[in-house]
Amino acid sequence: MTTFRRRVAEWRSPSLRRATLWVPQWFPKVAVFNVPQEAAMAFPHLQQPSFLLASLKADSVNKPFAQRCQDLVKVIEDFPAKELHAIFPWLVESIFGSLDGVLVGWNLRCLQGRVSPVEYSIAMEFLDPGGPMMKLVYKLQAEDYKFDFPVSYLPGPVKASIQERVLPDSPLYHNKVQFPPTGGLGLNLALNPFEYYMFFFALSLITQKPLPGTLHIRTSDCAYFILVDRYLSWFLPTEGSVLPALSSSPGGPNPSPAPRTPTMPFASYGLHHTSLLKRHISHQTSVNADPASHEIWRSETLLQVFVEMWLHHYSLEMYQKMQSPHAKESFTPTEEHVLVVRLLLKHLHAFSNSLKPEQVSPSTHSHATSPLEEFKRAAVPRFVQQKLYLFLQHCFGHWPLDASFRAVLEMWLSYLQPWRYAPEKQAQSSDCLARCVSERWAPFVQENLLMYTKLFVGFLSRALRTDLVSPKNALMVFRVAKVFAQPNLAEMIQKGEQLFLEPELVIPHRQHRLFTAPTFTGSFLSSWPPAVTDASFKVKSHVYSLEGQDCKYTPMFGPEVRTLVLRLAQLITQAKQTAKSISDQCGESTAGRPFLSWLGFCSTDTNSSYAANDLDEIGQDSVRKTDEYLEKALEYLCQMFRLSEAQLTQLTLALGTTQDENGKKQLPDCVVGEDGLILTPLGRYQIINGLRRFDIEYQGDSELQPIRSYEIASLVRVLFRLSSAINRRFAGPMAALCSRADFLGSFCRYHLTEPGLADRHLLSPVARGCAARRPRGPRLSLRFLGSYRTLLSLLLAFFVASLFCIGPLPCALLLVLGYLLYAVAMTLLTERSKLHHL
Repeated sequence: MTTFRRRVAEWRSPSLRRATLWVPQWFPKVAVFNVPQEAAMAFPHLQQPSFLLASLKADSVNKPFAQRCQDLVKVIEDFPAKELHAIFPWLVESIFGSLDGVLVGWNLRCLQGRVSPVEYSIAMEFLDPGGPMMKLVYKLQAEDYKFDFPVSYLPGPVKASIQERVLPDSPLYHNKVQFPPTGGLGLNLALNPFEYYMFFFALSLITQKPLPGTLHIRTSDCAYFILVDRYLSWFLPTEGSVLPALSSSPGGPNPSPAPRTPTMPFASYGLHHTSLLKRHISHQTSVNADPASHEIWRSETLLQVFVEMWLHHYSLEMYQKMQSPHAKESFTPTEEHVLVVRLLLKHLHAFSNSLKPEQVSPSTHSHATSPLEEFKRAAVPRFVQQKLYLFLQHCFGHWPLDASFRAVLEMWLSYLQPWRYAPEKQAQSSDCLARCVSERWAPFVQENLLMYTKLFVGFLSRALRTDLVSPKNALMVFRVAKVFAQPNLAEMIQKGEQLFLEPELVIPHRQHRLFTAPTFTGSFLSSWPPAVTDASFKVKSHVYSLEGQDCKYTPMFGPEVRTLVLRLAQLITQAKQTAKSISDQCGESTAGRPFLSWLGFCSTDTNSSYAANDLDEIGQDSVRKTDEYLEKALEYLCQMFRLSEAQLTQLTLALGTTQDENGKKQLPDCVVGEDGLILTPLGRYQIINGLRRFDIEYQGDSELQPIRSYEIASLVRVLFRLSSAINRRFAGPMAALCSRADFLGSFCRYHLTEPGLADRHLLSPVARGCAARRPRGPRLSLRFLGSYRTLLSLLLAFFVASLFCIGPLPCALLLVLGYLLYAVAMTLLTERSKLHHL
């Protein structure tokens, strides 16, 4: 550290600065360490070669992490903003990685305290909201520096809008677009230091490569996830009326914020698309901005950056195009991404619910309301709702049908339950009445109607295509049913649907205002006479702003969705029976398994086992959990949609869900055609998900069936060649013996012929024709001698005989004699049974 400070002090000395002008000859050698260039600055032509930046770059390669952070802390404290602004873009990129994902920076998404405690604590202290890095941001903010951010790395809809010379709705981009000079490349945003830092921080979740599947990292333990939580708690406080004081700028003025203009309140954000030129003219920042707005400009910026970078990857037009089955996905979120968004939503609910009761009612709104209180009311509906809806719609439609969808599901359910994050929640008792959803939340439910209804229908579509026998899938169905079955919630949703579907009341003086993007000042509704009409207008505005004026709304409690719920109830019943069948079959096979099967010598009956399922891997406890989840889910669905026991029974019988012998012999749903059984779409679904199956039997030549795991492959092949040679050599004599009508003929038929093909059933038409064309005569089969079980039995017999002093030859004769007696008895029984059937 002493050497570093001495080098910097020498450079700062006017008498020695001229002696260091040779540095640019050495500087290109530093560029091989993959660091960003000073071209990221807004005014590159004003920059001088920075010895400070070159020294930090060299130290980033030569010094350990802890030492580098200590040096950076001293530099931030000792140097003025004029010299620090040259290192800021490089420092931000070295921490969060490059926008193209090539450089990983400090790799905060993999940094965990239990794995690397020293590096973790140093990084968290350095990047803390009150730490050295934020001090640097505030120091630069006070001098009004700007930094260029390339538009090409913004989310798709934002990038496309700016490139088409249309300014996005979000005020985050107002007055920031910089056109390239003549011959320049690409558009840039001129961002202040706080915005530039937050842009990189938020985008590092998106631009960095996904974590490898072999690397098992718990997202909630990572430095990035915890930093997001700290920033949210700091800049969106749930306690207190103002943000923490800006005491992190020692010795200098408070940062110069970028407040909203008085002519652009929350209510007017992003109502219409405007050309860039018109937007620049009509929304220039006023020098007489209200000083009261200074306290929340960082809160607004943080929320808008997080929402834009994490959620604004789909526009309404793009969402409508994505409904086509041939559309290509423009952006695919990861499970880690979804978990971070869920953290944001949970904190936003807590932030919005931190308003005092007297501040929540619209009648208490006045011009004296603080900007922070106004921001709390507008945060979720103004900045989050539409982008989150499109994000969730994409996830519901394109996420793989596996257990990883649980992250998306929990994010959705967190948004649907703001009451879970209300301050009064901690004071509630644990009785049933405490879990009833209060009428206080009716406006939220109504103004988020599509979040409840259309996404619920989307979940039903997914659930009908998944294997509900899987415990993880059963748990997801249970979670959704439990949330929607909360007392009074279904009634609130029904009330919202009634408000949307009620006829229009034509009032001339407000016709032009219908179904535009709603505002949230709370005053524009006060002049409308009927209260119900006001609520109806809010619901209609919400639906049409998210789905468009020509949307076709499907009521959640209408006949179409009820039919889907009945189908889901039927599948739940099937899945419960299948899970029980698997459990019973596993128990029977385990109890009846011979001791030798544990050694791997017992044959496996492939014709009596269900398709593979994760129940087999988890065990009987998982079967019990699956049954509990499905039982409760069915109960909640019946409660929500008022399904009676008689309806369920009738549906079960109508769809053929009753299963013979506890579900083990029930065939998939099919119809009889000219060539045999034909699967219906329901039957295909049942087979794919392991709900039902056909009894699969090998019906070809028994000598040619595949070699089993309990057979010796080489020995089976040798025995097949030997038996084939014998059959070819003695085919005539064996046929003559089997044609005799006496006991010898019966004895030969018992050993040399197979059971009649006519006794086999459910042959396909092709197999039936092939069987008819291949009559088989008497033949000898030695394949049984290639089985581990047969050979082990013979060895045990010889071993036991040796214990009684019986040699190998006498033992073999005794075995042959014993088998002859057994064969004679079986021949007599077989002949007697044939006579009985005749």
